[in-house]
Amino acid sequence: MPTRDHPLPLLRLALALSLGAAVSLGITRFAYGLLLPPMREDLGWSYTLAGAMNTVNAAGYLIGALATPLLMRRWRPATVLLAGSLLASLFMGLSGFFTAAAPLLAQRLLAGVASALVFITGGLLAARLGTRDPARSGFLLGLYYGGTGLGIVVSALGVPPVLAAAAAQPHGWAWAWWMLALACLLATAFMVWPARVLAALPAPAPNAQAPGHRVFRVRDFGFGLAGYGCFGIGYIGYMTFVIALLREQGSTAAALTLFYALLGVAVLASSRIWAGLLDRERGGGALARLNALLGVAAIVPALTAAWPLVLASGLLFGAVFLSVVASTTALVRHNLPPAQWAAGISAFTIVFAAGQIVGPTVVGLIADGPGGLARGLVFSAAALWLGALLAWRQRAL
Repeated sequence: MPTRDHPLPLLRLALALSLGAAVSLGITRFAYGLLLPPMREDLGWSYTLAGAMNTVNAAGYLIGALATPLLMRRWRPATVLLAGSLLASLFMGLSGFFTAAAPLLAQRLLAGVASALVFITGGLLAARLGTRDPARSGFLLGLYYGGTGLGIVVSALGVPPVLAAAAAQPHGWAWAWWMLALACLLATAFMVWPARVLAALPAPAPNAQAPGHRVFRVRDFGFGLAGYGCFGIGYIGYMTFVIALLREQGSTAAALTLFYALLGVAVLASSRIWAGLLDRERGGGALARLNALLGVAAIVPALTAAWPLVLASGLLFGAVFLSVVASTTALVRHNLPPAQWAAGISAFTIVFAAGQIVGPTVVGLIADGPGGLARGLVFSAAALWLGALLAWRQRAL
């Protein structure tokens, strides 16, 4: 088993484990933003129904977040990780076989359940991996969450060519779902190695910064949880609808591919950018600062269609948003003993999922009104800035 004296195995494990984030968020959650415009045009959806697809996905995520602690009482986190990834692959593939709204909503719900199993257990394993090298724990944790960027890049580079190749086929977007399902299966195969290694990792001893007798209590993390819930509301509106907005503003297919791919690359780089902040901040400072930056990124496409500014919005958003997720895991890790990490991470994941249930539907309802998608992103930015104010009040325990 790798130790602090052997950093390279730790890096390889973190990178392989990061494929869980690629599956659970990068593909299962965010690739839908690329498929929303062609599906909406083909199936005649309103923006409210289009947003509801990600709302039920978030509802499934909430169900999965509630179920994960129960499942981990019976099975190891690594087992739940692999099972969830296989199920996510299955439900992504099944989405290509339906055109009616009801079964598509059901598939998005089930994919959300599976993605939560992957994301939570992967985050827990990444946190445990960080205890093997405390000096670089923030970086290792960021590597895991940064894996979402890989899923975004794969989606950005893979979905448009498949859509173009299948343009003459009835419901050609179905082929993109099948391509994404295959990508999830391949990622699952590569995760078998880190899952086996980390399954044998002994439970870490409590650290000096988090006394072993401390237990997770919601009231101790109230402002952090509220700020994270606002993050869930705000960020998902951007990730669901920004591609549709850019298409409305006249962006070409090549420009959209570049925008989304660079956003994913920025996510990959974010682990290095914010590692120091995650290691230093014991309270809600990291969550507050990152939420505030995301609000700036979210409002830019609502105010201007100038391509350099829009591209800067995507780069800033990508460089920040998964580090918000990492900041809550770091908050739990800094303030609770290892035995309480699963409870803390699950609680933050639950409010994250609850926020994501609200965000897409509200933005979709706003977009169906006179303000359009631009006004919907203003709502997203406001939610993120409220989250920054709330998180700033979270103190270290």
